Amino acid sequence: MAKRISRRNFLKLSGAAAVMITVPIIPRMSTWAGDQPLEGSTSFIGSFCEICTSRCPIQGKVVDGRSVYLRGNPQFPATGGTICARGTAGISQLYDTSRLKKPLIRTGARGEGKWREVTYDEAFDYIAQKMSMIKTQYGAEAMAFSTNKGLHTPIFYNLAQSYGSPNFCNHEAVCPLTRTVALETTFGTPNLAVDYANTKYLISLGRNYFEAIHVSQARAVMSAVSRGAKLVVLDPRYSITAAKADEWHAVKPGTDLAFVLALNHVLVRDKLYDAAFIEKYTTGFNEISASLTEYTPAWAESETGISAVDIERIARELAANKPKAVVDWGWRSTSTPYEYDLRRAIIITNMLLGNLEIPGGTFFIKNAAFLNSMGAGPLITGLAMPKVPAFPKPSRPRIDGAGVKGHSNFLVPPSEGVAQLFPEAILTEKPYPIKGWLINRFNPAMCLPDRDRVVEAFKKLDFIAVCEIYMSETAHYADVVLPDSTYLERDEGLFDYSTLVPQYLIRQQVVKPVFDTKPYWEIYKSIGERLGLNAYFPWKDMDEFRLAQVGGKNEIVESVKKSGLHTFGFKPIYLLDKKSVAEFVAKMPGAATLVTDEGVIDLPLLNLKTPSKKIELVSQHAREVDFEKGIPQYRRADMIQPGELAFIQGKVGVHTNNHTHNIPVLNQLMSDNRLWIHPDTAAKLNVKDGDTVMMKSKNGSQQCKVLVTQGIRPDTVYSYYGLGRFSPDLKRTYKKGINCNLMIPVSVAAISGSTLSTVSVKLEKV
Repeated sequence: MAKRISRRNFLKLSGAAAVMITVPIIPRMSTWAGDQPLEGSTSFIGSFCEICTSRCPIQGKVVDGRSVYLRGNPQFPATGGTICARGTAGISQLYDTSRLKKPLIRTGARGEGKWREVTYDEAFDYIAQKMSMIKTQYGAEAMAFSTNKGLHTPIFYNLAQSYGSPNFCNHEAVCPLTRTVALETTFGTPNLAVDYANTKYLISLGRNYFEAIHVSQARAVMSAVSRGAKLVVLDPRYSITAAKADEWHAVKPGTDLAFVLALNHVLVRDKLYDAAFIEKYTTGFNEISASLTEYTPAWAESETGISAVDIERIARELAANKPKAVVDWGWRSTSTPYEYDLRRAIIITNMLLGNLEIPGGTFFIKNAAFLNSMGAGPLITGLAMPKVPAFPKPSRPRIDGAGVKGHSNFLVPPSEGVAQLFPEAILTEKPYPIKGWLINRFNPAMCLPDRDRVVEAFKKLDFIAVCEIYMSETAHYADVVLPDSTYLERDEGLFDYSTLVPQYLIRQQVVKPVFDTKPYWEIYKSIGERLGLNAYFPWKDMDEFRLAQVGGKNEIVESVKKSGLHTFGFKPIYLLDKKSVAEFVAKMPGAATLVTDEGVIDLPLLNLKTPSKKIELVSQHAREVDFEKGIPQYRRADMIQPGELAFIQGKVGVHTNNHTHNIPVLNQLMSDNRLWIHPDTAAKLNVKDGDTVMMKSKNGSQQCKVLVTQGIRPDTVYSYYGLGRFSPDLKRTYKKGINCNLMIPVSVAAISGSTLSTVSVKLEKV
């Protein structure tokens, strides 16, 4: 049965969880290389963080030639000039003596950990030689390329495509890929966001604002709550976000979709939706309406454990607060093979509330491409890669089927890919063999499911090269390891950070490299040139690259270099808000042709990139590959075996995925993780807090220390993600804690291509 607890009781329970963010961040001096002189900016220079993917604007400077001082950029109001605990740890990472310091080439068996230090020239020559051999013997398609996402992604992909391989991907399939695909198949673009600060009613299905910290979002949610907005959280676990909410509903893992469909049922049944919005801007409502008949609150109660009375009430409260009411489409929480149906159902809820392009609702991200597509002329300069020749056409299709028509039943953008299928292709040699893998700041051995199978794939390859900051698990199995400079040590291009207004950030070098490292862009340019691909890397340095990004408009580059942030002087733009539209037209007069007699922008004139040119409640693209997927429908996942428990995972406020656990100060704040287990479950196993259990799934097993707490459902166990590290060179975190992905099987969700993060497990007392 789901629990519902008031905010007052939450706050009594949340004290222990809150303690972790009050610990002083003081690095142990044995890990500190800060006694050597530093060369860098002695006045504040604008940049942005890279400790997590939020990329918060920061400023930094060198103090007395010995240390670096970081702060949030005070010119960026969304963060209020603040940074989080992870952001302050950039200094600790910078000085960490356990960082990779020089290029390495393997001398022993793969995974044995034997290396020799080499020069960059030798490392680049070796990589180019191996890549050339693979291309000659097997074709360019036999080389795979994987990366995390960031400013480096287009440069890294530039190398992959100029080399001739279609097989490149990033980490999205193990993170928010389903949300991306769901948005794109509804609106024709994934570039939408939530106006958290102005909402009056917010429902989160596992979106953990106060542990998976995005500073501006967390501040916006707290701002809304402090002004009286209601926050409702569905999560099998009592998270810190749940602690700040008005209601926590401990939903049964894998049943979130039943709750959302029941909300939609009530909104349609009782005509609580925005009929005018639906009629004017959407297509497919009648089919959606008919599909909701069976999804009653009483039915949803039997699936989710949340009472029908509460579901009815929440639906009515949403409607009463529309259009400033939002169900967050989120990243991922507990996951099922039907993740795409969930995200699409959530998007439909929001459209029923008519909350698009309204303060406190949802909105299209106002980047240059979007605003200039509105017929106002190219008044806002967009960012682009420097012009290069056309890429060679691969002779074979992608191994994962992303973007290959008729190849698979999903709609994954080729720019994202399906990362978990890369090890499978290596091992099965289907659809053809993969012989080499170039990997940038991405750790498949930790973030992809079935860790042991990933390692098996590494051992089968002819060649692996990794660019990293630390000797990650993936780097441990490489042939060549290249040390990337940290974000404080490198200049990079401009970055589009648009939200309700267009704006650009820039990453600027605060301090020259502490060790013998190079920025990734120099690494990939050097490899490309050794492969004879000079024409695809036409910039001499980062100054030329930046200028090419903005079409030669140096005033933009100088503006963003000066403050770290470039805006175009807009106020927040909501296309269905009269005051906002009037201000927008005054700034871009050409947009007046899109304004209706009601003083708002006519959304149909935006020519949305969907087949119908409207918001598709029934997705035509999804129907093309799987007819039933055009309309969200509920299927019981049945992932949890009788007598077993649901194992779920999530984020903590002082770590980022598997990136930060060896950084000294963050490791001090949290160096281990435990398995959350309900007292009733603990009693059945005869275990108490701190005891050890063996956790087993069909995929793997490991010993775990337990945390006995009422903050988890009796049928569920939970752990923070990113620990259980198995690279011996990550000495602070080696063999500490639970490795979540050891338990997870390889899977590919229909339509979205995402992977599972939930699995059935059995516990035994050790």
